[in-house]
Amino acid sequence: MGSAEPPAGAAGARAAEVGGADQATARQVSRVVLLDSQDRILLLHGFEPDRPTETWWFTPGGGLEGTETRAQAALRELAEETGITEATLGPLLWKRRCAFPFDGRRWEQDEWYYLARTDRTATDTAGHTDLERRSVSGLKWWTSEELSASHETVYPTRLAELLRTLLDEGPPSAPVLLETERV
Repeated sequence: MGSAEPPAGAAGARAAEVGGADQATARQVSRVVLLDSQDRILLLHGFEPDRPTETWWFTPGGGLEGTETRAQAALRELAEETGITEATLGPLLWKRRCAFPFDGRRWEQDEWYYLARTDRTATDTAGHTDLERRSVSGLKWWTSEELSASHETVYPTRLAELLRTLLDEGPPSAPVLLETERV
């Protein structure tokens, strides 16, 4: 699961395995805003391996591998982290830069968020790496209302608002540049 949301929970899991980017070169990451037929979004629940009480929710996704495109990385990461392979990848919604500590390292990432749709809601975490198994405690489908009412940490931090706008107005005509997040 190559990239994480600040602080990089499971997302940082694969990041730690392939190596983090230094401040000069941001790690290229694709993330997925996966919606089911009821417009619920799938999020992973992550935590710092050495501090399991520090938790947050984040979208599936991770770093590009080899020569794959951003879209290919989004679908591969979705399958590895959730077991969902029956998803239709839609447009690029948002872009952002973020930096965060995770598993003893500092990560700098350039993240692209793609919309995807699926009718499958059953998940399977068998594709998780060892670090992901040590830093992801589960997955959950959230309604927009549940996300808006939650007091839990979610990355990106404005996800509830972004999701509500997406559901009300549809995908943007061009990717929206989100504010940089540094933790």
